[in-house]
Amino acid sequence: MSVRLGYLLPTRERVMVGVHETDQILKLGDKAEEVGLDSVWIGDSLLAKPRHEALSLIAAIAGRTKRIQMGTAVLLPMLRNPVLLAHQAATIDQISHGRLILGVGTARDVPAIRNEFTAAGVPFEKRIGTMLEGMRLCRALWAGGPVDWEGRWTVKGAELAPEPFTAGGPAIWSGGGVSDALKRAGRYFNGWFPSGAGNGKVWGESWAQVKAHATEAGRDPAAIVGAAYVTVSIQDDLARANAELDHYLESYYNLPAEQIRSQQYCFAGDQSAATDWVCEFVQGGASHMCLRFTGSNDERQMETLAALREKLS
Repeated sequence: MSVRLGYLLPTRERVMVGVHETDQILKLGDKAEEVGLDSVWIGDSLLAKPRHEALSLIAAIAGRTKRIQMGTAVLLPMLRNPVLLAHQAATIDQISHGRLILGVGTARDVPAIRNEFTAAGVPFEKRIGTMLEGMRLCRALWAGGPVDWEGRWTVKGAELAPEPFTAGGPAIWSGGGVSDALKRAGRYFNGWFPSGAGNGKVWGESWAQVKAHATEAGRDPAAIVGAAYVTVSIQDDLARANAELDHYLESYYNLPAEQIRSQQYCFAGDQSAATDWVCEFVQGGASHMCLRFTGSNDERQMETLAALREKLS
C-alpha cells in the first residue's frame, strides 16, 4: 500500500486569529519537507474566506525547499486572467523544478462566493465554461510557440516565457464530486481532487466513474491521479476529537458543523482509527491525500501526519 500524504498550510486559520505575517507559514513548509511529507497545499479565496494569496506563498515555499511538492487546494482559476495565470504557474514551475500542482475548482454556490465573483467582474453562472476555456488556454501557452486564441479572451501570436519546467505545464487536478465534475476530471485533467462527502468507500465508487469517463474519452486512466482533500481531528479522546472538529468547522465556515460534515470528508478519532480511515481511500485507489488538521499545534499535527505516512508505507 502506497500513498503520498500532504499537509494543508493554515493560511485561512492564521488570518482568522489576526496573524497576517507569513514567517510561520513559510517555516511550516520547511518543517513539512524536514519530516518527510510528500506535499504542502494552500487554499485560495479572494474575499469570501480571506487568506494569503496562494500562488505568491507557493513561490516563496518553492524557493526555500528542494523536494516537497506544492499545490493549490483549490484554486479558483476563473478569478484570474488565464494568460497571467499561465505566466505565474510557468515561473513557479521553474522555481520549483517541476514540483507545482494546480488543484482547481468551480466554487460552491453561496452568497459570499457569488459576491467574490462580482468583485472580480466574473459572471458566476458562467464559471464552469470560464474555467475550462481558461485551462485550455493555459495549456496552449505552456506548449510553446505562437498562440492565437479567440473566445472569452483574444490572444494573437503570443509566446509565453519562461516555458514551464514540466513539459506541457504543471499538472492540473480538478475537484468536485457531482456527476459532471467526475466527467470533467476523467476527460480533461491530470488528477481528481475532491473534498467530499462520505468516506473512502464512497470516494472509491466515484473514482471508478472518473476512470470510466477517461476510458470513454480515449485517455489512459492510469495517467490520472486519484487524490482526496480531507479534514481530520486526531485526538486520543473521541469526544474531544469530535468537539474540536465541530468547533473548527463552525468557526471556519460560519455554518453548522453537521452541514459541513455532510458535505466534506471529515474524521474525528485517535491515530489508529485515522490510519484505518485513510486506508479506505487508499484501498479505493487514492494515491495522494491532502490532510487539513483542526486545532492550532501545527508542528505536532505535522509530526502526527509523518507518523501516519510511516504506518501506511
